[in-house]
Amino acid sequence: MDEALAPPPHRAPVFTDDFSRGLDEERWIAHYLPQWTVPERSQARYAIVDAGLELRIESDQLDWREEDAPLRVSNVQTAVFSGAVGSTRGTHRHRPDGLEVRTEMPSRQLFAPPRGRIDLTVAATTDEGCMLAAWLVGTEQHSEEDAGEICIFEIDADAISTTTRARTGIKAHHDPSLMTDMAEVVLPFDASELHTWTVIWGDGETVIGCEGRVLRRIAQSPDYPMMLLIDLFEIGAPCGGYPKSAVISEVRGWD
Repeated sequence: MDEALAPPPHRAPVFTDDFSRGLDEERWIAHYLPQWTVPERSQARYAIVDAGLELRIESDQLDWREEDAPLRVSNVQTAVFSGAVGSTRGTHRHRPDGLEVRTEMPSRQLFAPPRGRIDLTVAATTDEGCMLAAWLVGTEQHSEEDAGEICIFEIDADAISTTTRARTGIKAHHDPSLMTDMAEVVLPFDASELHTWTVIWGDGETVIGCEGRVLRRIAQSPDYPMMLLIDLFEIGAPCGGYPKSAVISEVRGWD
């Protein structure tokens, strides 16, 4: 991490939240991709704590989808889009086939810029079997090919120590204009402590950084509305103590 990130814009962010007033439903949808499942499975578990929003996985939480079990998730996202029940239209078609809308969602784009910058401060989880992730994904509202993903980070609990391994980059999914380009990076600190990630994308380039330093500079970027998702996953059978948790302390975004 030897290249400094560009400083934030001087103008005020168009999206900002430190969760000091709770979870704002005009900024966040507290369900994970709810169109592909049912509300009792997509609903986030969370608490407001001194540091911000604490996402939780609790012992009685259901798998997000029976077909994807074991997988439990608490997520907040900044948009939602789906077709009618039974259709295959919807944001982030995570399976290559056989995926149909189970809960029709009215379209909401609370924050989904086609380019811009986001700074987010988080503390990752060290709870067994868990992962904290943040992604930008195409809403697909205008086209099924608007499906690319910028993976800001994916941090497995067992990758955290005095240094931390994280995955970051771009996933093409159903966007033929993109090429998947993921890499593992090493952060010289314990990511269970609060730290700040940055993504800057647009004009054919994506820059991903952490703590003010560039981690990756990728010569491609999506060019359509992108919504932000921040997720705590438990992957695998339930184990260890509950609740499992990670913290989102602050998010700022510019379009």
